[in-house]
Amino acid sequence: MRLYGLKNCDTCRKALKALNNAEFIDVRTDGVPADIMTRAFDEFGDRLLNTRSTTWRQLDAEERQKPVLELLSAYPTLMKRPLIESGDVLYLGWTKEVQAALG
Repeated sequence: MRLYGLKNCDTCRKALKALNNAEFIDVRTDGVPADIMTRAFDEFGDRLLNTRSTTWRQLDAEERQKPVLELLSAYPTLMKRPLIESGDVLYLGWTKEVQAALG
């Protein structure tokens, strides 16, 4: 199981603490493999983009119009977190549903 997130993100820390066997990958330093990002976009679409983030608020209107995958490649911190890869299944966020599925 792999957890993609940010080391200073409280939600990612909670998820990592609950998922003892998860390998943590910091998207800021290590990024997300292109195939995983494409799968995540195919499954979650625009929900993959965190439009409440500081990074998003700092983008100008022209930047915000770029395709989601291009934005996430340029600004990995725009990804909603955590993105959890468990076998062939991807989970986005640390909701009660995700916690129940992985618990």
